[in-house]
Amino acid sequence: MSAEIAPEELLIATVADMLDGLRHVAVGAQSPIPGSAALLARARSGGSLRVSMLGSEAHSPFTDGGRELFDCAAQGRIDAFFLGGGQIDGQANINLVGIGDYPDTKVRFPGSFGSAYLYLLVPRVILFREEHTARVLVPKVDFISAPGVSDEDVLRTGGPYALVTGRCVFDFDAAARRFRLASVHPGHDTDEIREHTGFDYDVPDVVPETPVPDAATLALLRGRVADEVAETYPAFAARVFAAAAA
Repeated sequence: MSAEIAPEELLIATVADMLDGLRHVAVGAQSPIPGSAALLARARSGGSLRVSMLGSEAHSPFTDGGRELFDCAAQGRIDAFFLGGGQIDGQANINLVGIGDYPDTKVRFPGSFGSAYLYLLVPRVILFREEHTARVLVPKVDFISAPGVSDEDVLRTGGPYALVTGRCVFDFDAAARRFRLASVHPGHDTDEIREHTGFDYDVPDVVPETPVPDAATLALLRGRVADEVAETYPAFAARVFAAAAA
């Protein structure tokens, strides 16, 4: 990767590309990279993309937080959302509860909140986790907080679209119920991805490199997006964008 581009900027631009053409993107709390990606996609859309960021006063129309978000999702008015997990497996199941046999978990995570509800309703759920290790990307999660796939008799309008990590991008094949390696970030390779991924996945004959953001995208990121996201995540904006622009 170019020394002038921060790793976070690559991830933001990569996620933003997945949001082009949508109407409404919602972002949960404590999500500076997905939040920046949504703001970048909005800037490129000329303002036609609606962005709702929980925890933000400037970038959220909600006055009742999560409950209004859930109502919007149930009405089909949210096109994309982001989920992560302490563990993620090859069927896109996520674990936000803990490691070990529930309820005697050895490590506790923050909890499921509305993840299972939103995962089944929002058409484009992008899984995001910067850490790409075999302890996070596991063969089978210890606890399913939200299922990546459902039985055929379950009415489901939403589900996993992709998994973005600090090393690569996976697409999710809903029919095959498994991930497919879509691109590898600059500075990484397919052998490294295999070594640090606990679940199995499909690999095309040719795996492209994740595109780095162009000059126009970087200008938006370090200007308008940096200013907008600083309202909610000032430390993140100062660390990433100020350092990258220096």
